[in-house]
Amino acid sequence: MLRRIFYRLFRPGVTMESGMFQFGSKVARLALAFAGLVVAADAAGAAEPAKIGIDYAYYNPVGLLMKDKSWLEQAFAAQKIAIEWVYSAGSNKALEYLNGGSVDFGSSAGSAALLAKSNGNPIKAVYIYSKPEWTALVARKDSPLTSVAELRGKRIAATPGTDPGIFLLRALHDAGLKPSDVKIVTLQHADGKTALERGDVDAWAGLDPFMAQTELEQGSKLFYRNPDLNTYGFLNVREDFAKRYPESVTRVLTVYEKARHYALDHPDELRAALVKAAKLSDVVAAKELERTDISDPVIGDKQRRAIVAAGGVLKESGIMPEDTDAAKVADSLIDPQYVTRMATAPAK
Repeated sequence: MLRRIFYRLFRPGVTMESGMFQFGSKVARLALAFAGLVVAADAAGAAEPAKIGIDYAYYNPVGLLMKDKSWLEQAFAAQKIAIEWVYSAGSNKALEYLNGGSVDFGSSAGSAALLAKSNGNPIKAVYIYSKPEWTALVARKDSPLTSVAELRGKRIAATPGTDPGIFLLRALHDAGLKPSDVKIVTLQHADGKTALERGDVDAWAGLDPFMAQTELEQGSKLFYRNPDLNTYGFLNVREDFAKRYPESVTRVLTVYEKARHYALDHPDELRAALVKAAKLSDVVAAKELERTDISDPVIGDKQRRAIVAAGGVLKESGIMPEDTDAAKVADSLIDPQYVTRMATAPAK
């Protein structure tokens, strides 16, 4: 817009002496300074975005509470910055939306973010929205399955590129099995639950809240659990957005922190937001939250170690190229500067 105005004032054929404009040397200097501002603005980009795209997901309860309270909209209202919410059915979808520019912020599992980053997805992980035990291997209540080793030759529903999918690979590896020793049926999380309950598959790499739902409502059993193989909940931002609008990243994280602290102080409201968004029973929502730790938002070395360990199995399984330096990818992915800046920023 600034360039168009400048062009109309000083387009070819319009002199500083023509018409009603009797520009003196001072005005000419101002015009040149104005032109410099235009160039500088183009180089730096806009100070603030016109809108912010952010995902919401049933596996990220703090984000659901923030959405329900409209706190993000309130935080950016004075600048008239629109907030656009997009539903993510799983980490794979959140990362797909980030890669395509449909959202600026997306919530995923840490291992899924590592895999996406290794494949060229231009993201930074800037915040931890939870440390969950959101996945386990699930069988029907009448299933004879009691161990991972018994999965040889079985059909297992899983969502590739997500923590449950990677959890399955790690569980198989630890039991001495290869992905080729089983039949992995690719389904999105909710569809995996349905396939399990119908008997279309023998097991399912589950994800809350669907896992809690089938556990409590259908009697399905979590026959293999390992909290240490669940990687953290990463809030990721598009690199381009972070470079152009670093203050907006900090402000989004500040609102996340407001929601997290409120959730810790008002667990009933956190559960109510999850019930409302995911259309769950109160007892199912409570079960998911029982397995969700939201006490520490700081991203750093703990998360790096967790996802690098996942990267080793991803390489052995052929999901990630064998020559990938998982530690280097993790270093490129994890960026704690924004959460640190948020912690030291003055309250507004």
